[in-house]
Amino acid sequence: MLLPSRSATQPRDGIHHVSCNLCEAICGLRLTIADGAVTGVRGDPADPLSRGHVCPKGVAIADVLTDPERLRRPVRRRGPADDPQWEELGWDEALDLVADRLAETVERHGRDSLAVYLGNPNVHSLGSMTHGTELAKALPTRNRFSATSVDQLPAQLVASLMYGHQLLLPVPDLDRTDLLLAFGYNPMASNGSLMTVPDFPARLRELQGRGGRLVVLDPRRTETAKVADQHLFVRPGTDVHVLLAMVHVLLAEDLATPPPYVAGLDKVRAAVADRTPEAAEAASGVPAETIRALVRELAGAERAAVHGRIGVSTTEFGTLAQWAIQLLNLLTGNLDRVGGTMLTSPAIDVVGRGLIGPGHRGVWHSRVRGLPETAGELPVAALREEIETPGEGQVRALLTMSGNPVLSTPDGAGLDRVLPSLDFMAAIDFYVNETTRHADVILPPTSHLERDHYDLVFHALAVRNTARFSPAVFRKSSDQRHDWQIYAGLVRRLAARSPRRLPWRRRAVRWARMRTSPARVVSMLLRTSRTGVTLRALRRAPSGVDLGPLQPDQLPGRLRTGDGLVQAAPELVLADLDRLGSARAPEPGTLLLIGRRHQRDNNSWMHNAPRLTKGRARHHLLMHPDDLASRGLTDQSLVRVTSRVGEVVVEVSASTDMMPGVVSLPHGYGHGRPGTAMSTAAQVPGVSVNDLTDPLLLDVSGNAALSGVPVTVTCP
Repeated sequence: MLLPSRSATQPRDGIHHVSCNLCEAICGLRLTIADGAVTGVRGDPADPLSRGHVCPKGVAIADVLTDPERLRRPVRRRGPADDPQWEELGWDEALDLVADRLAETVERHGRDSLAVYLGNPNVHSLGSMTHGTELAKALPTRNRFSATSVDQLPAQLVASLMYGHQLLLPVPDLDRTDLLLAFGYNPMASNGSLMTVPDFPARLRELQGRGGRLVVLDPRRTETAKVADQHLFVRPGTDVHVLLAMVHVLLAEDLATPPPYVAGLDKVRAAVADRTPEAAEAASGVPAETIRALVRELAGAERAAVHGRIGVSTTEFGTLAQWAIQLLNLLTGNLDRVGGTMLTSPAIDVVGRGLIGPGHRGVWHSRVRGLPETAGELPVAALREEIETPGEGQVRALLTMSGNPVLSTPDGAGLDRVLPSLDFMAAIDFYVNETTRHADVILPPTSHLERDHYDLVFHALAVRNTARFSPAVFRKSSDQRHDWQIYAGLVRRLAARSPRRLPWRRRAVRWARMRTSPARVVSMLLRTSRTGVTLRALRRAPSGVDLGPLQPDQLPGRLRTGDGLVQAAPELVLADLDRLGSARAPEPGTLLLIGRRHQRDNNSWMHNAPRLTKGRARHHLLMHPDDLASRGLTDQSLVRVTSRVGEVVVEVSASTDMMPGVVSLPHGYGHGRPGTAMSTAAQVPGVSVNDLTDPLLLDVSGNAALSGVPVTVTCP
């Protein structure tokens, strides 16, 4: 049993302004504090970006703070992961133990015997963004993995190849566009992704109110598709055919109006010469004439934008699809103009300041399959094989940082089976979840309301330029540590145990960085910002500072390519067209599995909040009634879903929102494995969709192909 947790220091009663750092929308919240507890959560109408919007996750932000099952102090596991006994440790003892075992593994088996996995919450933590890099550098391994390769890697790779930096990601100027084409994207549920767009429902109403249109292409009639002006069903994984056909039509009908700072258009024209709408129709189910009509509308619109997200990225050809999306915006002249897709001008420019590297590919490869790294990380789909395959460089120790790859990566059940074979595992996390139950030591950081916050990444992807700093509402107790303090403690200890001594100047710089608080880092970065925003000014403006709409005409000046031109025809992408051409279509009658998300879900880790899990169940497999009938299955019955790698049994619901031949399971479910300590989550019904996804299905970027997985559905 874990000991009862102590509370953080109580804040003053009254209204506190914070940014919700649970998802990419970064909504402004107003918290009411009474008697030291959060008694109300509302959207902040004075926030210039979110404008008073709040979703159910934001309302539940204090539930994480008060969750009695959230860890506050380090724990060590005794016994097996299925039936663990956890004992508390002091911080020095816990940090020493982790550093000792990691250093011992490297010394005995080599640097790549250690692996590290970074989960999605890291990008939502200021401390992880400012200090996590130094910890990664202190770990000598090339076996680095993250949630990026189950989410957005194709978009980042394309940005790196075309614009010279992985985070030069143009976002739709949603507040001024007249036409938005959305591929595999459901912002009514997600609040935006690689496009920070809180209050999407109101922004959509404004778009439609000025005579604009939203067109959605998706295999499911999603929440966004239902409020769109037009929804088109498209078979999972075939968006790429539609997108390439659209580029073909633009060029074949002489509708393209690209800017002058583009290289490689002749190669693009040759590459898409045979990508006709008729070929796209055969692959995708989208009529050829509909494709042509969309292209003509896009080319004729004064202000238009094309955007694609997870449903496009998590396919076998996600990089090709994201490349085609960029081409559509580029060739129609909508890149870098009002109402099109634009670069942001954040107060802290993480690209211009070099805070995040430009990205690279293939500098090293994985040991077992020879998969290339992208931006310094290997595909997480390779993690299991690197643990279980004997030989030099076999992973024998693992550090996870705020992640749950057993539920969130391909063939999670397979990863779950091999984690006990590790010599040592440590986790930086405040829950004992499906992954961290295997850890020998868990180091818990403070939660969202106990730490200062500034969004370094999501301000750089927002549909309006704003800045906001949120000081911690609750002061941490003396026996808690912020994530950046945990990183600093590990970096210092690992350096002391390493046989390699850095030059004294580098050591001095490292120690100075690790001792500097995240708020101080933000202050120094803002002090040299061209916007004139300072941390002092942000403290005086708790709802944030409005820096205005996105600005046009930033290109080619902000390009990071060697010749200062947009590279429209990267060789890596062109070469992947051959793979697309040789890809085999699924056998007739094959069902294709896709995921889905709900506004009350936050990946795999907020199902321990009762207010988010109560109400109508949303874990069912969704299936078109005709597909049920043809297999002799009935609505609301149990069915067995089988893929190449595994099978699950789950309730099925008939839904005409599904494209025939497509079934859908939500991501983030499947809790309750023995040894976890999340009692509310354990009672949430459902299965893990990633017990079905296949680690062998990858995009050229290394991103997992989680969408369009072939499955069979039968009686259990």
